Amino acid sequence: MVRRRLPIGIQTFREIREEGYYYVDKTAYARRLADDAGKHYFLSRPRRFGKSLFVDTLKELYEGGEALFRGLAVHDDWDWSRSRPVVRLDFSGGNFNRAGCVEESAVAQIDDTGRRAGVESRGGSAPVRFRRLIEALSERAGCRAVVLVDEYDKPILDVLDDPEQAKANRDDLRGLYGALKASDAHVELTFITGASKFSKVSISLAQLKERRYAEKYRVPDRAVHLLGVEISSESRNVLRLETERA
Repeated sequence: MVRRRLPIGIQTFREIREEGYYYVDKTAYARRLADDAGKHYFLSRPRRFGKSLFVDTLKELYEGGEALFRGLAVHDDWDWSRSRPVVRLDFSGGNFNRAGCVEESAVAQIDDTGRRAGVESRGGSAPVRFRRLIEALSERAGCRAVVLVDEYDKPILDVLDDPEQAKANRDDLRGLYGALKASDAHVELTFITGASKFSKVSISLAQLKERRYAEKYRVPDRAVHLLGVEISSESRNVLRLETERA
């Protein structure tokens, strides 16, 4: 019996399958996503939980990598004659502590995806390029696209000690994800992962004051930038963010 290696630190589905690493089959969940009546999904789990590997698994599945899925739960229940264009954004890497860094990262990833697919970039902001790419890929393939976003909230969580930068990054991300709504007719599936809740990227200052988050998190006798943070008492995940001058 061949002893397989553990895929420690490996987040690439293709490498795990082709190199013969141990793989715990999660593809039945991917099948359930495709069968469900929903279109937009969000997975909130702590870091190192396997989110990136599952995102990569979805990418290979929807792009039609049939050979990689032989012997797995999804293989016999998937239509391998039909592939879909995939747009994937990954914010797990990079430094997001300066102005414009989110826009730069998004533009680079969008343009790289378009270049690999043979779709020429026509310039514009990250949200505009994102929308154009999704629509172009969908129209060229004759089917709706799949959009995958990994670690959507890292640009915010990385700069929680800098409220102004956190707000700027949040606003850039809000505009980017807003492009998904504009491209809804061209999207078959959206799957987004992060360490914090996605239900609301922000909470208004009025709500913060009404719910007394300001009083709860303010440090007595210190002039600070108040970052309104709602934290889950169970998971300790950040639920909602907003900034205010103390």
